[in-house]
Amino acid sequence: MTILETVRERAVAMWEKNGLLDENVTVAAGPLTAEQAIGTPDDTDFPVLKGKEKLMEAGFRNSRGQAFTDHYGPYSGRLSDVAALPLKDNFERAVFVATLNAVMRNLGLARQTVHCRDQDPTTCAAGMPEFIKRNYGPRRITLVGFQPAMIEALNTAFELRVLDLDPDNVGQVKRGVLIEGPDAAEDALRWADMLAVTGTTLANASIDEFLERKPILFYGTTIAGAAEIMGWPRYCLKAS
Repeated sequence: MTILETVRERAVAMWEKNGLLDENVTVAAGPLTAEQAIGTPDDTDFPVLKGKEKLMEAGFRNSRGQAFTDHYGPYSGRLSDVAALPLKDNFERAVFVATLNAVMRNLGLARQTVHCRDQDPTTCAAGMPEFIKRNYGPRRITLVGFQPAMIEALNTAFELRVLDLDPDNVGQVKRGVLIEGPDAAEDALRWADMLAVTGTTLANASIDEFLERKPILFYGTTIAGAAEIMGWPRYCLKAS
């Protein structure tokens, strides 16, 4: 069983316990524009601003949840339909993860399920080094996922390596750090004292590669609901 399947199993048990699967409530999900997702930050290097990914947003009752994905589109169905999705591609996974975040938010079990906007991503990133020093105290960090503000902030405080899947980033030096690709992943993961991993790994099914590793800190909104269900540590300072 994959990690995401384990998350779903626990989520569905919670939904059943709360009587949600019998409700005739429609889950509506769809991609946001870049401005809807993140506003107008000064930093223009975020993947969502370049069209590489979009935020899928799901609405359940009066609550919202989001998930980053590179495979997006509209979706409508009952919560029981979402629970039955095969989770075989990034679209289905994004629908499920965004819905999970919306439902967890509605139940009062998760916060910060909607991405921060404008200058808040930079402010959030600026607080990350102190948070990590206080809770982990590492010397070397491998950041999984290209997040430019976090790269800049972490590189001032730690030895840093960055892994990303986007071929337009791999091999480039950005914010003073070489962005490395899948071929360097094993070495970069062994090298680090701790990992800071984007929650998008839950929606793209790569999370299993990281969870059995050394101390790990997830960041972002995508993993909000799953982090609460599974007890994973998460950093997300400014999201709503």
